[in-house]
Amino acid sequence: MSSEDQRDKLKQHFSKRVTSQARIVLDNWQKLKDSDWADMQWLNDLKESSAKLGKFASRFEMAQHQMVANDLTKELNSIKEDATSLDDLKKEKINKVISALSECTQRKSDSNNSAAPRTFLRTPIYIAINNKENAQRIIKQLEFFGFRALSFDSGEDLIKAAKHNKPETIVIDVNFGGEQYAGIETIKSIQANHEMPVPIIYTSEEDDGIEIRLMASRSGGEEFFYKVVDLGQLIEKIEEYTNASPLDPYKVLVVDDSRAQARYIENVLTKAGMTTCVITDPMQVLIALNEFSPEIVIMDMYMPGCTGMELARVIRQQDKFHSVPIIYLSAEDDINKQLHAMSLGGDDFLTKPINPKHLTSTIHNRGRRARSLLALMIRDSLTGLYNHTHTLYLLETEIAKASQNGTKLTFAMLDIDFFKKINDSYGHPIGDRVLKSLSLFLKQRLRKTDHIGRYGGEEFAIVLPNTSESDAKVILNEIREKFSELRQPAGDIEFQVTFSCGVASGPTENAQLICERADNALYEAKRAGRNTVRNYREPPSQS
Repeated sequence: MSSEDQRDKLKQHFSKRVTSQARIVLDNWQKLKDSDWADMQWLNDLKESSAKLGKFASRFEMAQHQMVANDLTKELNSIKEDATSLDDLKKEKINKVISALSECTQRKSDSNNSAAPRTFLRTPIYIAINNKENAQRIIKQLEFFGFRALSFDSGEDLIKAAKHNKPETIVIDVNFGGEQYAGIETIKSIQANHEMPVPIIYTSEEDDGIEIRLMASRSGGEEFFYKVVDLGQLIEKIEEYTNASPLDPYKVLVVDDSRAQARYIENVLTKAGMTTCVITDPMQVLIALNEFSPEIVIMDMYMPGCTGMELARVIRQQDKFHSVPIIYLSAEDDINKQLHAMSLGGDDFLTKPINPKHLTSTIHNRGRRARSLLALMIRDSLTGLYNHTHTLYLLETEIAKASQNGTKLTFAMLDIDFFKKINDSYGHPIGDRVLKSLSLFLKQRLRKTDHIGRYGGEEFAIVLPNTSESDAKVILNEIREKFSELRQPAGDIEFQVTFSCGVASGPTENAQLICERADNALYEAKRAGRNTVRNYREPPSQS
């Protein structure tokens, strides 16, 4: 892939933010229109979101969105007071610009019927809280993390909206609307319209007893906040439920000298959505392990050349595959021999003929446990990001790929500014909340192909494959700017946090050298006053 292709691909990924921002503009306009142009807050929000759209569209070279955003901003800025006094001609001009924005933002699958309920690119989070001020605080905070949210005034409106667009998550008062348990009854009506239940986050200011919690749980309540809603915790939970994407398919290596038996197992697992690799020669197992990197191995007990037990011992001698589950398949029904086989490196034993449901169920159970154990080994327990050791391993891996493919690679190091002062002023639990907040912020705004790790303490590391140093700086600067605007809650007060960042590129350097360069760039960012992103610069040569 050429440098130009890489840049275009990167722009295409991040230009999705333009579309998301355009949808925010359309939502704000709808709210202003619903208020009969009388709500100054929605007018100000529309102005602000329109200006941001123009900025994003310009940065990511989306000319049509930029032109429409500039026209809208121009029309809105000409409104000096409230919008209720606007004449019909002025409103018509704004409506035409909004229609143009809707047209260039609308997906092919969106409804062309303007009278139909709105269809969103992604269903917003639905907020149904009696305290409207708190509801708006939640919506504003969610916007910083890339979520879109809508607030509702009545259970009837919420039910209607949820029927048209099934929400990923609903945050609702137990007594939404003012009547006791009205929120729970509303949720029961919503759940009845969907086969799969909607995850519900309940809030309550009056009751924290076991009875109300049971009622909430039975209606699909996943979380229950009593009295004060911690915005940091709430956003973490929303992120958990809205990003519950399907798991990647398990990678299963099948080793069986019987070609018919191996193909049968392959068909069963493929139909169950798994990825398989079949080998009928056990002597090829080491090659298959290194090329396929399976998460689970299924092997016959008795094969020509070696037994499954011998093969398991060879596999276990390699640290890389020490924890990969090995499942034996055999017609052997002697329980003592089965136990002996498992003592030599096996994890489970299935007897032939194999029940397909039993096979897939066993694979899923073993796969889930293997992934959980792997996560404990390679991820930081507080933030869920990769730990220091695995981050460096991923950096080395990406350097090797970039060198082999001739592609670009950038490595960045971030450090939260004055983190010790945060811990001293607000306490370590709030400090931990800030770390998790930045972790979530980075995960929301970077690609799935980027690797984010907690390097240590308040320091983070990011591996950006197929990314030039200049593009990485633009992206990280945007993240830095947005994160600095985020309000961090600490009891009754809020504060803001910034970070500094150093960027260095590869791939010709080794991992240690590129880390040192990013660290030097980070030092320069801090020396320059913090809250900035700096690229690595070669020191002047000594003549």
